[in-house]
Amino acid sequence: MRAIWKGAVSFGLVSIGVKLYSATEEKDIRFHQVHREDGGRIRYKRTCSVCGEEVTYDDIAKGYDIGGGEMVILTDEDFADLPLTSSRAIDVLEFVPAEQVDPILYNKAYFLEPEGAATKPYVLLRDALIDSERVAIVKVALRQREQLATLRVREGVLLLNTMLWPDEIRTPDFGFLDEDLKVRPPELAMASSLIDSMTGEFEPDVFTDDYRAALQEVIDAKVEGREVVQPEEVEEAPAAAVDLMAALKASVERAKAARGEQPAGGGGGGGAPTPISSARSAQKAAEKKAAKAPAKKTAAKKTAEKKAAEPAKKTATKKTAAKKAEPAKKTAARKTAPRKSA
Repeated sequence: MRAIWKGAVSFGLVSIGVKLYSATEEKDIRFHQVHREDGGRIRYKRTCSVCGEEVTYDDIAKGYDIGGGEMVILTDEDFADLPLTSSRAIDVLEFVPAEQVDPILYNKAYFLEPEGAATKPYVLLRDALIDSERVAIVKVALRQREQLATLRVREGVLLLNTMLWPDEIRTPDFGFLDEDLKVRPPELAMASSLIDSMTGEFEPDVFTDDYRAALQEVIDAKVEGREVVQPEEVEEAPAAAVDLMAALKASVERAKAARGEQPAGGGGGGGAPTPISSARSAQKAAEKKAAKAPAKKTAAKKTAEKKAAEPAKKTATKKTAAKKAEPAKKTAARKTAPRKSA
């Protein structure tokens, strides 16, 4: 890792020299905009909307739009006169219990490493934070902006979490908050049971970014010139619209089954069907019916053919019998006919 900032933690009369490192990194797969025909990179020019000329970074200033097409231009001298906290100091303001800091305030995280001879006071502050079970509220200037932050300990290292200012947090304004909705005690009890059945220890390493892995597979296949074979995902048929209690009960039973626990009713199949089991049974019945249909048609066809063949068979039998009877008939006629006298 490369340090992106150097300064000192000001802890009372103690100054602790530190280096700042980004504690996180994004793993998103990044793309460039390219020309579809030849793959050339798309470049953008910085041009002035007034004169149309291309502008270099040295000629770019910061402007604040005050409306009506008017712009206030600020120079480096204007920023130099601002009462900004020293860009090389992390000032500890107070220590508070960690649970009092709303997680919505957290923004970015940075590791702090002691620099030079500051290792001992660094370890002292770290151990004091652990013993007190508190976090330090600090102010720091990063990228020309004063920020509120916390100092806490993670895996033996001081972690700086920059925070949003309270006025940067939006107030939720949704219509349902004004509605008088009542939740029945049985529904709340069933929802709590579902939470209990799905409770576990949080292990971040268990979860993976499946979309990123699949996208990387597509890219690797493109590079190697091979086809991408995506496994077919088997999706369960959605259950029909049901009441909340039935859906919660079905969810609890499915969560217990996933954990290997015995579902309510002993698993003997004697319990009342749930919406999920009903949907599955309906799906299986439909599949079974669809499988039987061709066999039924084939049997009907054979029966029809058999019926159609029977008259022809009977006719052929009659003809054969008649044919066999003709010689006997002729012989009888000869015997019956009178003999001519000599």
